Amino acid sequence: MLTEEKRQKLLEKANSLPLCPGVYIMRDALGKVIYVGKSRKLKNRVSQYFQNSEKNIKTARMVSTVSDFDYYLCDSEIEALSLENTLIKQYTPKYNIRLKDAKSYPYIKLTEGEYPRLVFTRSRGNDKAKYFGPFSGSGTAYALIELINRVLRLPNCTRVFPRDIGKSRPCIYYQMNRCCGVCTGKISSEEYRESVKYAADILTGKSREVKKKLEAQMYAYAEAERYEAAASCRDTLAALEALESKQKVVAAPSTDQDVIAFYSDELCSCVSVFYIREGVLQDKAEFLYGADSILEREDMTTFLCEHYKRREYIPSEILLSFEMEEEDLALVSEYLTKTSGHRVYLKIPERGQRRELCDMVEKNAAEKAKQYQINTQKEEGTLLRLAGMLALESYPTRIEAYDISNLGSEHLTAGMVVYKDGKFSKSDYRSFHIKSVRDGTDDYASMREALSRRLEHLKDDEGSFSEYPDLILLDGGKGHVSTVQELLRERGIVLPVFGMVKDDYHKTRALCTDTEEISIAREQDIYGLIYRIQEEVHRFTVGRMENAKRKTVKTSVLIKIPGIGDAKAKKLLKAFGGITRVKNASLEELAAVSGISLRDAREIRRYYHESNEQQ
Repeated sequence: MLTEEKRQKLLEKANSLPLCPGVYIMRDALGKVIYVGKSRKLKNRVSQYFQNSEKNIKTARMVSTVSDFDYYLCDSEIEALSLENTLIKQYTPKYNIRLKDAKSYPYIKLTEGEYPRLVFTRSRGNDKAKYFGPFSGSGTAYALIELINRVLRLPNCTRVFPRDIGKSRPCIYYQMNRCCGVCTGKISSEEYRESVKYAADILTGKSREVKKKLEAQMYAYAEAERYEAAASCRDTLAALEALESKQKVVAAPSTDQDVIAFYSDELCSCVSVFYIREGVLQDKAEFLYGADSILEREDMTTFLCEHYKRREYIPSEILLSFEMEEEDLALVSEYLTKTSGHRVYLKIPERGQRRELCDMVEKNAAEKAKQYQINTQKEEGTLLRLAGMLALESYPTRIEAYDISNLGSEHLTAGMVVYKDGKFSKSDYRSFHIKSVRDGTDDYASMREALSRRLEHLKDDEGSFSEYPDLILLDGGKGHVSTVQELLRERGIVLPVFGMVKDDYHKTRALCTDTEEISIAREQDIYGLIYRIQEEVHRFTVGRMENAKRKTVKTSVLIKIPGIGDAKAKKLLKAFGGITRVKNASLEELAAVSGISLRDAREIRRYYHESNEQQ
C-alpha cells in the first residue's frame, strides 16, 4: 500500500524529471514491473500519478502498489513509442493492455508456385507467399477462403499441381461447376494465376476492379468466339454481384477506411474497429480489457501503433470517435505513414456521414462492454461462491487444472490449462512429456513430475509461469491430491489443491481434498464451471498426447529407410505435409528438400515403389 510518506518521495523524484520525451516503468515492492508508459513531457506525466488529484479506479489501484519507478530519456516521441512497445513485450506488465501475440492471429496465405492456393494460417513465414489479414477470428478467415474459392471456382482439394494433373478423374466439385478443374489439364497455369490475382484483389477490398476486369475479359472471349470461357466469366460476375448484395454497405463505393471507437468505464474497456473496403463493411474486431488493464485516451496512441503494425493493409483514412491531442494525432499519423509507405490521415469527424459511422462503432463498443460486464459479473459470482465453498483465503483469479493421458506406457503426457479472470487463457496452456516415469500406469508419479516442473518456474522473473495459481485442480481423486500436497510441503509452498472426482459415467461428481469429498451437485453454476474446466483439461491433454503419437507413427515409418533418421523424417513431413505426399513425390521433389540428398531421395523412391512392386 502506498503510504503518504512514500507518495511524497515518489512525487519529489517525479518533479525532478526533465520535460522531454521518454518512457517510465512502474515497479511494485518486489521490483516487478507493473506498468510501462510514455510521454512527450516525462515530468508532467509521471508527477500526475503521485499528486492528490482524482484518478479513475484502475489507475488508482495501480498507483497504490507502486514502490518505485525507472525512466528512459528519448530523443523523440517516435523513439519513446517504439521503446514503450518493446518494454511492454519484454515485461508483460499487469496493468498494460496487450494485444495478442502476432502468431496467434488468423491470416489467409496465398502460397507461391505455379498453382498458388489460399490457405488458413496463424504464422507468417519468411517466404515469398502473400499474407492477408489479420482477421478478427478463424471463422472469418475460413469463411472468406470458402467464399472466394466458390466464387472464382478455385480448387479446394488436396491434390498437388502440376504433379496430379490428368492422374485421376475430376471430383464432384468440378461436375457441380464449383471448381475450374485444374486436374483435367484444360486450364493453363496462366489462366489459373489470373483467377488467383482476382482472389488477391478481393482480399484487399478491390472487388469492383475485379468486376471491371472480368467484364472486359468476358467481352473479349465473346468476340474471339470462346463462348465457354465467356460464360465462365459471366457466372463469376453473377457470383460477385450476389456476394456484394449480402454485404453491409456503410459508405460510398470508393471508400476505404477504418473506423475506431473507444469505450471505457470503471469495470472494463473496449476498442471496436470496423474495416470498410469499397464502402462495404468487410470485417470488424473488438478488443476487451478488464478492470485491471489501464486503457485511457492517452494509451490509444500505443494501441493504434501496435494494432496496425500487425496488419498487411493500412487505409489512407482512419476515423476516430474520440478526442486525441493534436500532437498524438501527428505522432500516430507519422508512425503509420512510415509503416505503410503511403500517407495516412487520422480524423475526428464532428458531423455528417462520417460522424454517424463513428457513432455506430461507438455504440458497438459500448454494447460489447455491457455484455462483457454481464458475463464477468456472473463468473465472478460463481468464483466467489466457489471460494466460500472451498474456504479459500483469496478470490481465485488464476485456476490451474492438470490431467494425465497415455497409451499404455507410451506418450505419457500431462496437460495444464489455465482459467484466468473468468475465462480460459489458452496462451497459458502447457503440456509436459513425462520423462521419469517408466510405468505408464503410475498417474501419481506422473502428476508429481508435472507439478514439480511447473513449480520450478515460480522462480522466473517474468512470464505466465511466474504467477502463483490461486487454486490447483487435479483430474483425479484423493490420491492425486495427497501426492501434490506432499510435493508442496517439500518445497515450502502453500497453495489450495483439490481433486475433480468423476462418477461411473465419467461425469464430474464432486471436488475432494486428501481426506473428504465436497459435493457440488446442488450448485449448478459451480458444477458447470468445474465441468467445463475438467472437460477442457482432458481435451487438451488427450490432444497433445495424440499429436505426439501421430508424429512418432509417421517418423517411425520413414526412419526404416536407409539413411533417413528422425531429423530428416521431420523435414520431409514438414515439406510435403504428410506421409502420402512423401510416398508419391518424384525424385526431383524429394531431392529439393533441404537436408535430403539425391542418394536419400533414391532410397525413399526405392523403399516405397520397388517394395510395392515386389508385393
